[in-house]
Amino acid sequence: MKMSKKFSFLIIFLLIAAGVASRFMPHAWNMTPIVAISLFASVYFGIRYSLFTVGATMLISDLFIGFYDLRIMLSVYAGFAVASLIGLLVRKHKTAVSVLLGAASSSAFFFVLTNWAVWQFGTMYERSAAGLLESFAMALPFFKNMLIGDVVYSAILFGAYELALAFSQKLKLRASSEKIYLEKV
Repeated sequence: MKMSKKFSFLIIFLLIAAGVASRFMPHAWNMTPIVAISLFASVYFGIRYSLFTVGATMLISDLFIGFYDLRIMLSVYAGFAVASLIGLLVRKHKTAVSVLLGAASSSAFFFVLTNWAVWQFGTMYERSAAGLLESFAMALPFFKNMLIGDVVYSAILFGAYELALAFSQKLKLRASSEKIYLEKV
């Protein structure tokens, strides 16, 4: 179903607002809807809107939360950009399973990329294979939270949107059939 540009911009604005707000509300570490927003925007609006949406969400919230090591920060942004790219695959074969697999694979990629960056550019871990493994091991609780959040938020976001589309179609069909009936009477 094709939607108007005004409605598309409204949804993008709401996604950014919700994403920013989610980073300030109390939540378990790494359990935010940012990956779900990346996937959703990519599937329904395309890659440019998705990258804009997630980039704006992160930048606006980071202005208030604070910036950190640029290399690590760029890995976080890149991790969300990859979720947008994964959204293009979901878009081609949009099913409940592909949405959930897209969310899970986005979480896994984000985990590997950002924890590699923390190991490579941070000061917490020794620069050795053991240090890299320690970085991944220490981040497992964060990965668990992110995986759960990404899957749940994706299910909610995609599910609610698809239900709204179905309801909208039903209303249009009903209005159309009533119009036809009234024209015959």
